[in-house]
Amino acid sequence: MSIFQILIKGGFMMIPLALCSIIAIAILFERLLSLRKIQINTRTFVLQVKNMLLRGRIDEAVELARSTPGPIAKITAAGLAKHNRPRDEIKEAIEAAAQSEVYHLEKNLGILGTVAAIAPLLGFLGTVTGMIRAFMQVQNLGGSVDASVLAGGIWEALITTAAGLAVGIPALIFYNWLQSKVEHHVFEMQESSNEFMDTLLDKEYANENRNHA
Repeated sequence: MSIFQILIKGGFMMIPLALCSIIAIAILFERLLSLRKIQINTRTFVLQVKNMLLRGRIDEAVELARSTPGPIAKITAAGLAKHNRPRDEIKEAIEAAAQSEVYHLEKNLGILGTVAAIAPLLGFLGTVTGMIRAFMQVQNLGGSVDASVLAGGIWEALITTAAGLAVGIPALIFYNWLQSKVEHHVFEMQESSNEFMDTLLDKEYANENRNHA
């Protein structure tokens, strides 16, 4: 008996489980591609922006931020756009950009987490309904049923539990792994935005002292 034939024996609950597996795989590849596109050398980027700011080359810093992919570059660009505004406005612009970037980083992760949670439950539901059908058949036969027939009904029912776990366990692993990637990006965003703010404010403070002098 082939794997496909075994899966068919699992009954109608294999359909939602198949859909769950397709959704999980699609989200995994979408998130991997998305995270790959925003990979940059964060430290190098931050140092380049800091050097440009300290030399007063704001326009070059803005151009660098806009041409660099990733959330750190976008929140830096948002802050640079307000470089001549008060501190509170710069901070608000950075926080708004950061919230937007976190939303994009977490896109579809909730769906993946839901798949990881419900796939085993769907499998268990399929097993319960399969067991009900198996014992209904025993009752219809008046209890005089061969042990092999009963065992066959039971193993067919258990297929959905195995399928649900086969979908749910990898989905949970990849969900936690992707979540850790997102948390790493959020941490880098916080560190970089704080460093950027300090550099920008130090530059403004130096300019004010120079003007007073």
